[in-house]
Amino acid sequence: MTTLSERISQSAFDDSRLRVVLLLDLYDGAQNQFLEVYEDLHKQVSSVPGHIRDELCQSIENPSQWLITSEWESAPRFLAWVNSEEHVASVQPLHGCVRDTRSLRFSVLRETGRDGPATAAFSPGASAGPAFGPAFGSASADGQERSRGRLQVAPRRGDGVVRHALTFTVKPGSEAVVAELLSGYASPEAQVDEHTRLRRSSLFMHGNRVVRAMEVEGDLLAALRHVALQPEVRALEEAINPYLEQDRDLSDPGSARTFFTRAALPAVHHVAAGGGESPQLARHALFYPAKKGCGTELARLLAAQDEAAVDDAASPIEASTVFQRDDVVVRLLDLRGPHDARPALTLGVEGGHKAAVLARLLDSAKDGVPTTHQEISRFLERSEMRLITDRRSPDRA
Repeated sequence: MTTLSERISQSAFDDSRLRVVLLLDLYDGAQNQFLEVYEDLHKQVSSVPGHIRDELCQSIENPSQWLITSEWESAPRFLAWVNSEEHVASVQPLHGCVRDTRSLRFSVLRETGRDGPATAAFSPGASAGPAFGPAFGSASADGQERSRGRLQVAPRRGDGVVRHALTFTVKPGSEAVVAELLSGYASPEAQVDEHTRLRRSSLFMHGNRVVRAMEVEGDLLAALRHVALQPEVRALEEAINPYLEQDRDLSDPGSARTFFTRAALPAVHHVAAGGGESPQLARHALFYPAKKGCGTELARLLAAQDEAAVDDAASPIEASTVFQRDDVVVRLLDLRGPHDARPALTLGVEGGHKAAVLARLLDSAKDGVPTTHQEISRFLERSEMRLITDRRSPDRA
């Protein structure tokens, strides 16, 4: 019998093989157009590093419903592709023939076949934490593992919450106006449907960058669509439009889709002690602008630090979520006590040579490696994002 770690965790960094499932609902009469688009898309994806294979399937019950499954060596390989501008451009032709889509992503834990079951070598007491071993895509001595990727080591314990963030930048000089707008809007209705509920929304700014972190119980896509339709949210979006660095027209579905695709900031790692929320916990966010091409390595470094911190009873970190897209990394922390009581731990560099590694990966570490308590405290202060609003939905009746 497999037992789960008591802590809550999710991670893209265990280097296990990834299965992506894309459900599509086609417009009537768009089948031939869709097949042509798929062939072009398949040719592009097949050359992307980390892609193993994909399959195209059609429903035997409703011919307008299609399914694309793809296999990847690891989640970071897939995320690097799906968050790229090349991916944004490559999927544009799909929007002319697809009415609706839904994407699901799974780590491969076990597989069975004619040769018998194949599973990761985990014991009932195995840790569900990520391996944090060699960087993704590293060579393996085993040919099959090199071509097919690893299996997830052990199941993880979830809490029924999906975490996601959006980020965008505003025009320099407009930060105060945008902050006032973002702090003053009315909260949308929390209950989306019978199965989905908005749980918490935390909004931060760092310079002219805005980050909105969301927690959803149930279906994230349903929650995002629900929020977008709320009058108070639509009014807010219109109010901040003149201040955005990237132009958008939310009345144009294509423009809105492109904006929110580029604004997506996925949660690549989450870990929590499992004790539930407490009024004694304070929420903080730290912004880490990585050097070009170093975002994944930086996010992995912070994730490993937080795995160890949550297991330490003396640590003030109760929960951590790392969001990453390209070279933008944001770390959300729920802390007990002052955030600067252990500045190295809060910054993510406590122990060993982690401060030097962080400085090597950061684009903003122009002052060198912080070594003293005072230098680390200053570094932490520069990295901390300003909390604009942190809203929790009322408990269900």
